Amino acid sequence: MLSPRVLKSASSLMCRGFSMGHMCRQGKAPEMAEGNAFLLVSNVRNRLREIVGASTNWKDHKQALTERASLSQYLAQSQDELPAKTMKDSAIEAHLPLGTQPTLREKYLNYHNSVRFGRILEDLDSLAVLICYSHTWNKELKRSPLSIVTALVDKIDMRKNIIYPDCDIKFTGHVTWVGKTSIEAKMHMSQYHNGAYTDVLDATFVMVARDPENKRAAFINPLIPEGPEEEAIFQQGEINKKRRVELSTASLLKVAPTAEERTLVHNLFLNTLDSRTVSFRSRILPPNSLWMEDAKMKGLEICHPQERNIFNRIFGGFLMRKAYELGWANACAFAGCRPTLVAVDDILFRKPVEIGSLLLLSSQVCYTEGMHVQVRVHTEVLDPLTRQHSTTNVFHFTFHVEKEVPSVVPQSYGESMLYLDGKRHFDETMRTQI
Repeated sequence: MLSPRVLKSASSLMCRGFSMGHMCRQGKAPEMAEGNAFLLVSNVRNRLREIVGASTNWKDHKQALTERASLSQYLAQSQDELPAKTMKDSAIEAHLPLGTQPTLREKYLNYHNSVRFGRILEDLDSLAVLICYSHTWNKELKRSPLSIVTALVDKIDMRKNIIYPDCDIKFTGHVTWVGKTSIEAKMHMSQYHNGAYTDVLDATFVMVARDPENKRAAFINPLIPEGPEEEAIFQQGEINKKRRVELSTASLLKVAPTAEERTLVHNLFLNTLDSRTVSFRSRILPPNSLWMEDAKMKGLEICHPQERNIFNRIFGGFLMRKAYELGWANACAFAGCRPTLVAVDDILFRKPVEIGSLLLLSSQVCYTEGMHVQVRVHTEVLDPLTRQHSTTNVFHFTFHVEKEVPSVVPQSYGESMLYLDGKRHFDETMRTQI
């Protein structure tokens, strides 16, 4: 991330100030006093609608899409046609004044008197899109011809377990790496408490640029790092891209497990055999463990227009919120106590979710270790007419609980692959937490 001094230069992107609210002094940031101009998180989606020319009325969405199709003439035919941008060009600071404006708290408050993390996921998704539009913005055009959508949430690392519902929150972020049609954006979230800002989380999103009708890839402005600090940030983006390619190549959906993983699966199988019989079919559950089949939770959402994004599909942040809340509930029911989030990683957006879809969510505790629970949430849309299922997203969440949890034991080969995939994600999370 750029230094706070550099991010301060993004103030030209920020708009109206905060009204004063009644609350304890410890959670009210001094710079959020009335009269100071800042970009509010609540205004981010309105700003995005202005950038793409999206209608605020569902009944006008078809006309708006038709008008956007005419913007194709402004697309670059190659990246060389576009002016290079710097990290400062996309730097944004946005505020969520939970301390200064008490009326905002109701939307974010959970019954544990903390902040609903699913709402934070929605805000991060919107902010990532705005950061990328800031990078590609052409002042000569009233509307952007690009459709920028979320492709992947690479990583969200929690730096703090508690998010207070009555303390002001600040988001900062900027573009950190650019390909020909894809963009990496990093964001940092901090909260003002007891007279100072403390780190809450760091997030890395990968976005892709499409044409106005969201049918094909579109070129974006190149990124020119300025100075050693920005060069190191850009190189880390290259490393992240390489790592994602390597992980995709080694996916258990494509290649067999490693020798070490095969041994692990076989040992799990041997531990479940009934020593009183000589049969591969006679399976017993080891002590302090649970079959994976009994560690599931499911949900269903009817996708209404209210949850649409600026391109009249279901908002990616809404999908993340629903998946997180189901995964959290799954971990809570499994552990028998309240879980806290450690990390979110490798959220892949395979295809958009259309308005009116039936969205099926399936959560599975796929790996546990000590006081940690690894949860995988799979979402798919069901076409009620053809009864066909299509995967839209896969989410991975790592939770921590306050007591030792049972082990989960796979029974089938498919469950064994889920177990190994969960272990891979957990090991990677623990490695980066050190």
